[in-house]
Amino acid sequence: MTLKLNDVQDRELTITHGDLELLRYVYRPDNDQFESPRPYFEPIRDLAGHQVSLYRPHDHVWHKGIALSLPNAGPENFWGGRTYRRGKGYVHENNDGSMEHRAFTRCEAGEDGVRVAEDLEWVTEDGRHFFTEKRAFAVAVLSDDTWVLSFSTSFTNDTDDVVVMGSPTTEGRENAGYGGFFWRGPRSFTEGRVYTSAGEGGDELMGVRGDWMAFRGKHDSNDAVSTLVFTDHPENPGAPVKWFVRSTPFAAVCPAPFFDTELPMRPGQTVTLRHAVAVCNGDIGVEGAAKAAEAASTELNELEQK
Repeated sequence: MTLKLNDVQDRELTITHGDLELLRYVYRPDNDQFESPRPYFEPIRDLAGHQVSLYRPHDHVWHKGIALSLPNAGPENFWGGRTYRRGKGYVHENNDGSMEHRAFTRCEAGEDGVRVAEDLEWVTEDGRHFFTEKRAFAVAVLSDDTWVLSFSTSFTNDTDDVVVMGSPTTEGRENAGYGGFFWRGPRSFTEGRVYTSAGEGGDELMGVRGDWMAFRGKHDSNDAVSTLVFTDHPENPGAPVKWFVRSTPFAAVCPAPFFDTELPMRPGQTVTLRHAVAVCNGDIGVEGAAKAAEAASTELNELEQK
């Protein structure tokens, strides 16, 4: 079945499979500056129609489905909220920048899925041009119970200064290395199970390295289960990546390239990050997650080639 792609009110793209909306890509968000306005994928649903994402939770209003989110970009914050600084903790620095849509250079739907390419500008809270970004993503349905979102971004330091990419952990907070392709799961996914190539677990898997990580969560009201399988790319910085993951007090997964290692970006330097996520009906287990990760990685490679 061919996916349909629609642009709604020059604000968001919707991608549907038959009568089911799989996801929206909100490219012109209307969030407050404190939330670091940036494009996001939300809502996201599995092929059974169950939502597997959460928008603007009260505990972290800057969490929005899946979004590229970077809390420590030199002096700037493209995550939202307060910034963690060594010796100070979380402080409000009026530095919550925005990732602003400039143009779509590709926006297509066909039998092989949806493909989108986009130009963006990163702007500081005080209005200065900071980075340029080229972004691409694709959506493909692989079977009756699995579809894949592939995502690639290349961002360039347009300042005259070295910009050090890091995280709260590189600033001194233990096991808080978040930043990157960040997913926030539904409330009902709290205390879900985490799968890796080494087996399954929970919060103790924070900071493990690997090519992929999966999260299995349960839905309220209907006893349904979904599994999301996230992949890293072997050419991403720091690969195999360290994973930021939580099952309590909420569900979250993020392949975090700057978890505990800073990356100084020289003026003019470009950093590329590539990830994919397979959204699967049901509990597919460790073995099924490994197979889904392989399929998602194949889709990600195809995004690069087309």
